[in-house]
Amino acid sequence: MQETPSSDLTGRSGFDLAAKRVFVAGHNGMVGSALCRRLQSEACDILTVDRQTVDLKQQGDVETWMDANRPDVVFLAAAKVGGIQANSSHPAEFLYDNLMIEANVIHAAHQTSVKKLVFLGSTCIYPKMAPQPISEDSLLTGPLEPTNEWYAIAKIAGVKLCQAYRAQHGSDFISVQPTNLYGPGDNYDLEFSHVLPALLRKAHEAKGAGQDTLEVWGSGTPLREFLHVDDLADAVVHLAKSYSGAKPVNIGSGEEISIRALAELVCEIVGFDGTLKFDAGKPDGTPRKLADTTLLNSLGWNAARPLREGISDTYTQAFGSGR
Repeated sequence: MQETPSSDLTGRSGFDLAAKRVFVAGHNGMVGSALCRRLQSEACDILTVDRQTVDLKQQGDVETWMDANRPDVVFLAAAKVGGIQANSSHPAEFLYDNLMIEANVIHAAHQTSVKKLVFLGSTCIYPKMAPQPISEDSLLTGPLEPTNEWYAIAKIAGVKLCQAYRAQHGSDFISVQPTNLYGPGDNYDLEFSHVLPALLRKAHEAKGAGQDTLEVWGSGTPLREFLHVDDLADAVVHLAKSYSGAKPVNIGSGEEISIRALAELVCEIVGFDGTLKFDAGKPDGTPRKLADTTLLNSLGWNAARPLREGISDTYTQAFGSGR
């Protein structure tokens, strides 16, 4: 049995990443690549493996690789992700793939005595009608948002796996719940992307084609919070070094914006001056989802960049050559 993680009653702890072997699972993804960029300044040995070599859905592959490479730290960022349409049309894949990935990696981390594991979940784990802003204590207090419940259920299982290995084996496994992300490495496929990259692509293409209107899914009234992925990576590394507790930790910017206002901001940044057309026949999703970041802030992190600045930088990086 591993030694119980050292922390005070608030979950604060001290953990040094320097000279550690750090495995970033999902390093080619948006979050994983941001973590690799951030970890460059931690004087650690970053370990990665591509899916052609190790399929994280296959238990034998994962256990063999983990036993051979013996990481000290694991950042579990690998996941099947997508927006409302992708979740609705591929529910089995979103549930099965994510369950298998997290179960295999977390169990193998226990088997190989990993010193620290950080599981990346999502604020979609919380009930659809949770009190706002959503605190970590809202978990499992009500029904989920139906449009992404398959992904959410898998992520809840990951949180509970970390808590279970901590309770039974004393494993220093923590979980963090990011809000909606954007930035380098985002997915701009209109079928599978989230709202912000979809709006950026639609506005860019509408401008290039000289269109008069731009269609936006839903009514435009839902409120959302957005965080640049590099800010997420900074917060995650900060928590890996400073937190050891069973409670999941929300990671967000602390600010929210309506989908209508977001679409207007995107159009302003892109330079599209046409009319927005809202398709109320498409689902809105959760009416409001603002993460309570009180715990994160108390642990010493509050460094999210302004949304306008982040979107502008993201648009330049993704579509700059066509502006």
